[in-house]
Amino acid sequence: MQMNVVITTRFEAVHAWYNCPYDDVSYLCYPHRHVFYVTMKFKVSDNRNREMEFIRLKNKVDVFIESAWKNKDLGDVSCEDMCRRLMNAFHPVYVSVFEDNENGVELMAD
Repeated sequence: MQMNVVITTRFEAVHAWYNCPYDDVSYLCYPHRHVFYVTMKFKVSDNRNREMEFIRLKNKVDVFIESAWKNKDLGDVSCEDMCRRLMNAFHPVYVSVFEDNENGVELMAD
C-alpha cells in the first residue's frame, strides 16, 4: 500500500501554441487565457506523524509558480513543460496540469 500527500493549486496565465498544425484549433496559435489546475502527489510513509505538512508544501509550490511564471505570460510553455518543471523542482510521484480543469497532462515518476 502506498500513501501520498496530495496538494492542489491553480493559477491564471496566458500561453500560445505558435506552431499549432491543426486548422480546427488554429486559435491556439494566439495567446489565450487559462486557469491552470495543478495536482501533485508525494509518497509518504504510513504513520501517524505527518512527514510532509501539505499546507506548507502547497505554499512552496505556489511560491515556485509565482516566481517561475510571474508575468502570467507563459509564451509557448505547454502543460507538458509545466509538469516536467514541477517534477524536477519538487520530485513528486505524480503531477498534473489541466487547462480550465478540463484537459491536461499527467506525469508520473518512474
